[in-house]
Amino acid sequence: MENKDLVITIDYGTQSVRVSIIDENGHFLAIEQEKYKEPYFSNKPGYCEQWPDYYYDCMKKASNRLMDKNKYLIPRIKAISSTCFRDTAAYLDENYKPIRPSILWLDQREGKSKKKLPLVYRLVYHLIGMSNTVDLNRKRTPAIWMQENEPENYNKIKFYAPLNFYFNYKMLGILTDSSSNIIGHYPVGFKTGKIHFKYHPIGIVYGINPKLIPTISKVGECIGYITHECSLETGLPENLPYITTGNDKSCESLGSGTIDAKTAHISYGTASSISTFTKRYFSPETFLPSYTSCVKKYYNSEVQIYRGYWMLQWFVKEFAETENVEAKIENLAVEDILNKKLMEINPGCDGLILQPYWGPGLKRPLAKGSILGFYDTHTKYHVYRAIIEGIAFALLEGLKSIEKHGLLHINKLTISGGGSKSDAICQITSDIFNLPVYKPESYEASSLGCAMSLFISLGVYENPLEAKNKMIRYVKVFMPNKDASYKYKILYKNVYKKIYPQLKGIYKNLTIYQHEIVQKDQK
Repeated sequence: MENKDLVITIDYGTQSVRVSIIDENGHFLAIEQEKYKEPYFSNKPGYCEQWPDYYYDCMKKASNRLMDKNKYLIPRIKAISSTCFRDTAAYLDENYKPIRPSILWLDQREGKSKKKLPLVYRLVYHLIGMSNTVDLNRKRTPAIWMQENEPENYNKIKFYAPLNFYFNYKMLGILTDSSSNIIGHYPVGFKTGKIHFKYHPIGIVYGINPKLIPTISKVGECIGYITHECSLETGLPENLPYITTGNDKSCESLGSGTIDAKTAHISYGTASSISTFTKRYFSPETFLPSYTSCVKKYYNSEVQIYRGYWMLQWFVKEFAETENVEAKIENLAVEDILNKKLMEINPGCDGLILQPYWGPGLKRPLAKGSILGFYDTHTKYHVYRAIIEGIAFALLEGLKSIEKHGLLHINKLTISGGGSKSDAICQITSDIFNLPVYKPESYEASSLGCAMSLFISLGVYENPLEAKNKMIRYVKVFMPNKDASYKYKILYKNVYKKIYPQLKGIYKNLTIYQHEIVQKDQK
């Protein structure tokens, strides 16, 4: 054990940053977490912004504590890497200084997208049925919002850099990262990892000059070494090699043991997703991309629910005042109180069903959240369970699309994220998918996946399977309940799948009403 190689991983999450020392058997020899006192600030309702250096400063605190307590491990540390939440950029000037706070992926603002794309592009998007998706993508792109609302700031930008690229610059003096860490609203080909040319039919959507995108490196590449300045600030060993890995969702999937085409991974985080891990690139939904994995020559095909387990936080805030008091008295998390109530409600919530589109996805840009089937016997606990079931139904629909487009047949699931801590939620997931659900030993799946990627790149393991067999252990496997799975199958087929097609026109009318009436009243 004493001669085992070690790596350091940095995991920048939405709520905290974690710095870990992990061995080649997947054991966390040390971990330090620094929670963000202010994950973001909001100058207006729906805005979510934060200075990039705030996250980096929090990392420095965690790193210094880690290294101070574990100096004896330093000689065994072979490399370092970091993984970060996606779709958030640092807007840098010519001196690599942030011009303004980053606009986080959680931010709900939208640009007006007044500047129209060339006619030929609009005709193509219309013909393939992607006009609404393209329009939503453009409105959600921070660069377009800045061009419309802060042109003086946008014109100062010399580097439009994904957040982890900037963190690497601070650590290594080099502004780069892998193609797996440039996921989101960027003019990049996710299959090739190359920057699109200016008038590429996909790249043009985001309105970002390709010259502003930093150099993209390959996954598993040593891109630099910890600088003297970084070592003084963080306590990290000077000249320690930095090897690229990938984004948080990709590392989380790998760190949960999703390493073949028969396994899918569910992430029950703020944004919930279902993804696969394959050597073959394919679109998980029509015209929507897969992403470069944190292991070279692999891809993650993913369907995401934008407002996933955020909805449970919303429910707690709006409806769980009594449970909050009870949780404080019993010294429990309020979710623990609510999850106890879950199993008192029948599968299918006695006819109550929910579609979790509190934030519309790219495939259904006009969708709204909906709850159908209320009776006078329903309680708030039915609504709580309906949220959990609704998210699982939406992910099941996503899996069906992945299987169809990828010609796959999934026979088991791995699970991670905050929701996976509840056995009740894991069992509901197993029942809805009618598949076994494997719950990993470690809740730090992103950090573990980052370490696995590092050890593969270092040559300790030849492939993901070997790394999984050595580094991942499962604490429990949830098997589907036959009776519950049958009920869910009927509900999914006869009710859930039919909701969106029936309500699509109404959603469109609601969108028009919101834009023309509600927003006008708010002004």
